[in-house]
Amino acid sequence: MSKLVCPLLLLCLLPPVVPLFCYTCVFPAISPLDCIRYPLKCPPGQVCLSSRAVGQRGGFRVVLYEKSCILPSFCGITGEKQAMGLNFTFTNDCCNTHLCNGAAIPATSCWTGTILTLLISYALW
Repeated sequence: MSKLVCPLLLLCLLPPVVPLFCYTCVFPAISPLDCIRYPLKCPPGQVCLSSRAVGQRGGFRVVLYEKSCILPSFCGITGEKQAMGLNFTFTNDCCNTHLCNGAAIPATSCWTGTILTLLISYALW
């Protein structure tokens, strides 16, 4: 019986595993707007992601922001992806503390967001 007590005591002394919570966006945010975000419990082994993707066609430029959980192997990478008929260059930045990817996107005037929405609508037609 005493052989069983020692391992049980050691297990009780170990700190509990605390899950990491990161912000995730309901939808990717289009600059200059911030995304509607909420905390998400990440699966074990994942970290918090803040991704920025810049797409351009001629004089038309769009910046998308995304927040989520991600595997550490995808952190610090830059690549290309296609969305909305534009080629985007993205950069993934990661952090590993509770809700560390919550920094808001700098706010700009309301008119900039309105004009950008109209431009995107025009580009998608």
